[in-house]
Amino acid sequence: MVSNFKTWIKPFLKPLLVFALAVVLIFSQADGALAARAGGRIGGGSFRAPSRPYSPPSRSYRGPAGGGYYPGGGFGFPFIFPFFGFGGGGLFSLLIFFAIASFLVRSFRSATESEEYGYSENPTVSVAKLQIGLLAKARYLQDDLNRMAETADTSSSEGLAQVLQETTLSLLRHPEYWAYADANIDTTRLLSAEQTFNRLALTERSKLTGETLSNVNNRLQQAKAPASESSLATAEALGEYIVATVLVATQGQLSLPKVQTEQDVRKTLSQLGAVSSDRLLAIEILWTPQAAGETLTSDELVAEYPNLKLV
Repeated sequence: MVSNFKTWIKPFLKPLLVFALAVVLIFSQADGALAARAGGRIGGGSFRAPSRPYSPPSRSYRGPAGGGYYPGGGFGFPFIFPFFGFGGGGLFSLLIFFAIASFLVRSFRSATESEEYGYSENPTVSVAKLQIGLLAKARYLQDDLNRMAETADTSSSEGLAQVLQETTLSLLRHPEYWAYADANIDTTRLLSAEQTFNRLALTERSKLTGETLSNVNNRLQQAKAPASESSLATAEALGEYIVATVLVATQGQLSLPKVQTEQDVRKTLSQLGAVSSDRLLAIEILWTPQAAGETLTSDELVAEYPNLKLV
């Protein structure tokens, strides 16, 4: 009877083993892929209206007698009509006329300078995003960004500007690892810039399964990476790329080239890295995977970052 059972079950053993092996491989690769998409984050800043660097012009003129615009009170007919042949007037009315004209000229000039140099209450703001897909050999970038996340001062504009400069420098030093890239810029006003910036940041953060290392507004948080992320052999089998995202909000107009070549990437990095601390409003630096030695598969890259173009 036992022999008959073995004879009956034998044709099914091989298909069952193949099915079981396929299930194990599928789920083990899926777990590894999910772990590999954990990322790091450095950021901070605020969207406050800039202070006006000039003093507003005086809004009143007091005559020699200190009694307001005209002795006896108000503008009225004694001031306007003398120039048209009605009523009295004289030198005093002429002086008041020139004072008002001077006030109007100063007001117009101040308003023009305010608009030209971005000192209005709702100035122009540029929100830029640069994304680079690097070959897996660019593991130096993970080390640089991990170090910055652990030590950077992200509570001040100066500290954020330094993070931005060091990030762009780290990327500029190894163009041989650039494989894909994309850049775009939104020009808006200060009152709506924070919403635009947060929307872009949330879109990129949602692509990560978690943030295992972050330093935002000088608040450092670090989570223990899954055990599978520490395996270099697993990383080599699973993936080929690292993705870095740089988000920058800055006062004024910022012009970026359309990224199509390596030179376009270089120019964009240089322009973003040169943003001064007094113009910088906020930054977000995101990279995935965060754990050293982990990379993304080409399938993950295409699925999560379809905007990237070959450079």
